[in-house]
Amino acid sequence: MSTLDIIKKPIISEYKEFKLFFKSSMLSNRKLINVVLTYILKNKGKELRPILVLLCAKLNGEINEKTFVSAALVELLHTASLVHDDVVDNSQLRRSVFSIKALWQSKLAVLVGDYLLAKGLLISVKYKSYDSLEVVSEAVQKMAEGELLQIEKARRLNIKEKDYFEIIENKTASLLVASAVSGVKSVTDNPVKIQKMREFALNLGIAFQLKDDLFDYEKTDSIGKPNGNDIQESKMTLPLIYSLNNSDKALKNRVKRILSKKIKTKNNIDFVHNFVSTHGGLEYTKQVLNSYISNSKQILNTYFEDNESRKSLNILVDYVVLRNK
Repeated sequence: MSTLDIIKKPIISEYKEFKLFFKSSMLSNRKLINVVLTYILKNKGKELRPILVLLCAKLNGEINEKTFVSAALVELLHTASLVHDDVVDNSQLRRSVFSIKALWQSKLAVLVGDYLLAKGLLISVKYKSYDSLEVVSEAVQKMAEGELLQIEKARRLNIKEKDYFEIIENKTASLLVASAVSGVKSVTDNPVKIQKMREFALNLGIAFQLKDDLFDYEKTDSIGKPNGNDIQESKMTLPLIYSLNNSDKALKNRVKRILSKKIKTKNNIDFVHNFVSTHGGLEYTKQVLNSYISNSKQILNTYFEDNESRKSLNILVDYVVLRNK
């Protein structure tokens, strides 16, 4: 049994029900759209966000129709954001298979992303799930703001740690926060539980992105994206930011000259990898990652009842650190 199967155990029947609800919410009566959507469904990821919605709901009450709507809304908007991201980043691959952009080109990919966004909005209105719509809409706004801030800062290659954490809180953590909050809100209006679930998911979301940042510096090709991809795209992640802040001016300028190149050679990427490894960037990022994991677990285990859902959420937190892609 995989770790994800263990995580899903307390919600396995509800998860199966969600899968049917999600598929029916997603599909269209238009043939071309359905061809693309069927491809997306076939190559979907781990569905961590709807799993988080369901577990956070069950931790605090009984899963109901509002929970399924929240889980579907989160996953529809997450999927739309990935389709749009591949257009923005000109990505040919998504989870080691061809992206929608690669197979059907940018125009259709953008329209399919828009279709998924509209579907999410419509099911929220149909089921009068206005709380979830508000929570997830705020997350989508933050995701866009995070992307724009990253573009603004990356042009000057001068992102500070506080800028970096603002970016990842918006870009990555915001949708995990929306998943947890919409899940708990579907079963209770207790303000303390809602706030603590928000804090739990914020720490989890930041840890999730820190783990992603470390992948780019791992010597492996089994992580679902090209090794050195962040460097090739001049992305200023925490391992690199820390290393630049702890190196002499000449070396810092050399690394920045490499990052400013539109196309980097293998030697360029290897040089930056070695630079980050020897200047403490990886160890520092792992320390910060572990602190966010610890915070997330402390909140979860202090403010929420010990039951099967809490156990699964603890395993989910550990999974963030141990996953290999």
